Amino acid sequence: MGDACIDVAHARRNASCMKKHHPPQTPCRKFLRKISQKRIDPPLLTKETKVAEVIEEAFLSYNAGRLREACRLFVGKMLEPETVVAMSLSGALTPAGLGMSVLVPLIEAGFIDWMISTGANLYHDTHFALGMDLHQSRPGLDDLALRKHEVIRIYDIVFEYENLLGTDRFYRTLCQAPEFQKTMSTAEFHYLVGKYVAKREDEEGGKHRSLLAAAYRCGVPIFTSSPGDSSIGMNLAALQLEGSKLAIDPLKDVNQTAAIVWDAKKTGASGVFIVGGGSPKNFLLQTEPQIQEVLGLEEAGHDYFLQVTDARPDTGGLSGATPSEAMTWGKVDPEQLPNSVICYLDSTVFLPLLTVYALGAHEPRPQRRLMDRLEELTEELSSAYVARRTKPKKK
Repeated sequence: MGDACIDVAHARRNASCMKKHHPPQTPCRKFLRKISQKRIDPPLLTKETKVAEVIEEAFLSYNAGRLREACRLFVGKMLEPETVVAMSLSGALTPAGLGMSVLVPLIEAGFIDWMISTGANLYHDTHFALGMDLHQSRPGLDDLALRKHEVIRIYDIVFEYENLLGTDRFYRTLCQAPEFQKTMSTAEFHYLVGKYVAKREDEEGGKHRSLLAAAYRCGVPIFTSSPGDSSIGMNLAALQLEGSKLAIDPLKDVNQTAAIVWDAKKTGASGVFIVGGGSPKNFLLQTEPQIQEVLGLEEAGHDYFLQVTDARPDTGGLSGATPSEAMTWGKVDPEQLPNSVICYLDSTVFLPLLTVYALGAHEPRPQRRLMDRLEELTEELSSAYVARRTKPKKK
């Protein structure tokens, strides 16, 4: 009898333990299991913990959770072989060193196939290729004193005014060369500039420092949605007053960017990686309405949408526009809407973390060298548009 009582008591304890660790599957728990990604039970961080491990194990919720989702979307889906990845870049991030620390490695790894950038990013990127120095300082400096000493400030970045004058001279001298005396898209212009920036970078012994140089070497087209809105555009405007035949055709940009997306969607997928917002964001996303609405070609929208921004959607600014809103314009494929992540973070914090994560989690991809095919792709888009326009209408 005694042994039997012990067995019964042991069985009861086991049953109690089972209930504790495997509770009954109530409707609530079934629903929780359906929406749960993982149970929150992170390990202790140590000095040996790697960045990727921090993102995977400690970035669980709130904006940190969105950063982890963004990293997973980028590496797990956007870097698949058939996906063409475009990046839009707003503001002036290259003066902070993000060109060489983040953008150059991503391009060289084949993780960025084409770009749309503000002119400011490309202008300030050129400083590094020319061997000019920029310095980390602090915000709150005496700006009047800086002006008296001919020092330029971008928040907590400072550099000599001569950097601007020297970079202006570089562009004005370079763009007087005979090969620049023609009408070009911004991608064609930046590729030609990149050829000489890469040469200067080599002469200065600073390879892998310039975004323009890396894009040239890897055949990555870089467009600028507002070519007149930068010091590069200002210098080209001055050359025009001197009789230069160099002209930037923004309408050519519209067709070339649409052609890249049109080709990507015919055989694979299109992923957009939006850093900040502004004009580069819209110029990247409008490729789909251009294809569908304006050219009348059958298409459904971009497949993957990843954005890092500090803008809100309720203020009317495009930088806060959500992927679901973009879907109503045909910019994002409705069926692919779950493959969208918005990170409400500072892009200067986000970009280095994503870059380290991606480089550690994914092998380099072959270079697509879309710049080499830009004319061919545009002709294919043109042919498809002409064929649609001349196709006999059904009676």
